[in-house]
Amino acid sequence: MSQKLTREAKSLLPEMVKLRRDLHACPELGNALPQTRARVLAELEPLGLEVRLSEKTSSFVATLTGARPGGSVLLRADMDALPMPEDTGLEFSSRQEGAMHACGHDAHTAMLTGAARILTARRSELAGQVHFFFQSGEEGHFGAKICLEEGLFDEGPDPEMAFALHVETRLPVGRLASRAGPLMASADVWTIEVKGQGGHASMPHDARDPIPAACEIVNALQTMLTREIHAHDPVVISTTKIRAGTTDNVIPETARLMGTLRATSERGRRAAEEGIHRVAHGVSLAHGVEATVNMARGYPVTVNDSNAVTRAQRVASRLLSDDAFIEMPHPVMGAEDFSYVLDRWPGAMLFIGFRPESVENPHPVHSNRMLLNESGLSIGAALHAGVALDVLADPEVGSQPA
Repeated sequence: MSQKLTREAKSLLPEMVKLRRDLHACPELGNALPQTRARVLAELEPLGLEVRLSEKTSSFVATLTGARPGGSVLLRADMDALPMPEDTGLEFSSRQEGAMHACGHDAHTAMLTGAARILTARRSELAGQVHFFFQSGEEGHFGAKICLEEGLFDEGPDPEMAFALHVETRLPVGRLASRAGPLMASADVWTIEVKGQGGHASMPHDARDPIPAACEIVNALQTMLTREIHAHDPVVISTTKIRAGTTDNVIPETARLMGTLRATSERGRRAAEEGIHRVAHGVSLAHGVEATVNMARGYPVTVNDSNAVTRAQRVASRLLSDDAFIEMPHPVMGAEDFSYVLDRWPGAMLFIGFRPESVENPHPVHSNRMLLNESGLSIGAALHAGVALDVLADPEVGSQPA
């Protein structure tokens, strides 16, 4: 069966490459992806899947129902691009100024359409359902959260497991990496406004300068992390923007800071958030100025179910090799809105190797020069299909009452 899946996926590689390149050339941003959705729906139309469209986004779910009753599994691919230029020089480079598929979502979408073709060909021997979730708005637009809240998955039984693949340009083709537990961090945005009293730069004693307080806050946040957050519960606070003043001889009234908070547990996330408030207000009080702190909560921690990771590892060893799966020693501090799906159902996200051939230092995802080894598309399609078949073949799946 594993060899057959691999052969079928390889036979679909030209079609997946074409779809990936078509999407790469026409990237769309956020939750409004009309061209992308139309292109993917056209690709799936011959398969006769039941399609449910999101009313609030360009996301949709295409469901394959097997010939026999059984459980269900969800497979997800994100479809949106990033608001950035492309400098790859590819023949199929982005034709949309200021937009690029620099995170591999074009490849994710192509792999999942390939898996849909492989699994649809097995409809007569399939027990249960496979939900192919094509999602918009992953790059900071809360696409998965919106779809869950609007009830896109409320019809029918809940999936027993959910899986997603994410390209990794530094991982060789044929390798897969993941881990049980926290895989990716939460991502929150914080802003701090320090308000003092403006005045002449030659007479700071007649003003309340917010700039020294702002600078001290930046350093104090880093000290707070090392003194208050457990070293084995990683948290990262980065100050990424400071704005104050208009000219050389004026002490401004306000200074504004902005940054991100990343955490690998809800406990660390809450502790760091409380620390940001306390440090900002405490330092400002010491300087005789005032601080206003705002937190914009982003994606939660992406947490993999251990059983789902074990299942994916088993499938990878059958399809590829015994050493195909790499267990990651620690989480990565990037964030993913697949975290919302994994908050609702057990499952796993896995990184799949797409390292370009003969490239010593490949550009990472989110780079304007990021390249992919497209031979990885067939491996991803086979992995998607293999995991779905493994879940639905489990006699325990679908046997419990809803």
